[in-house]
Amino acid sequence: MQTGAVFMDATTVRVDLPSPLVELLPGVKWGSIDAFPSPAYWAYQVFAKRILGRTINYKLGATLREEVGACLLGGHGIPAAIGLAAYNHLRMLGAFDETPPDEATLYEWLSQPLHMDGRKVRYRFARQKARYLGAALKRLSQEKAPDETGRALRDWLIDTPGIGYKTASWIARNWLRADDVAILDIHILRAGQFAGVFPANLKVERHYCELEALFLEFSNKLGVRASELDAVIWLEMMSSPNTVRTMMKPSEAPPKHKRQPKRLRARSNNSQTDADQTALFV
Repeated sequence: MQTGAVFMDATTVRVDLPSPLVELLPGVKWGSIDAFPSPAYWAYQVFAKRILGRTINYKLGATLREEVGACLLGGHGIPAAIGLAAYNHLRMLGAFDETPPDEATLYEWLSQPLHMDGRKVRYRFARQKARYLGAALKRLSQEKAPDETGRALRDWLIDTPGIGYKTASWIARNWLRADDVAILDIHILRAGQFAGVFPANLKVERHYCELEALFLEFSNKLGVRASELDAVIWLEMMSSPNTVRTMMKPSEAPPKHKRQPKRLRARSNNSQTDADQTALFV
């Protein structure tokens, strides 16, 4: 047995977990509570946030149309702040009302500069995202999306152009607080590989459902909700890029950028982390 502590104002709460040497899954040991990123570390982080009352607010939109828009406008290659700014910009213009705008209108709106922290920024992939968002909003206005389970909603969404397993799972997790899907972005994949849960021969592009099943089993064995675990891992991994980089094999590490000329470097100081999902702890 190993014990962690959660310190509150006038109380200390113990969190007891199995010994570091006990197997959680075949070949996967619990590891130490204070050893980032061991299975015990993740379990402790989830339980600590529960004890402290730091609930996770998944939803980004007030309707399913808004949730689809928020997730579609974010994702790979788009910093989270810019994706959310684009979503709020379109929402204010009425993009997610019951009568959806056409692709041309969405493209015009996404091509407009976004105001962020007193500066103007451009949204990347405006034409592509306008096409995908237009198709999704049109479908949502014509069909009723299933909502009995996260898996049912996810599998319905992936038949929409531009929405793959990851984005569809993100929408389903957010909208339904679903625990039967997983958002397998780069942070979750690396954490699963570090823990020995994800074998190296499975690739997310071809084996999404197999990797998802392993993640759901992992969360079940830890005794935590998959949606909680997903969000906690994402936040911790995204917030610790230097630690993660040192843990990666040289062949897996992202390429280092060449040193920029001095006159250009100042423009890069405000760069933001690319984020595939947003979780707010409140």
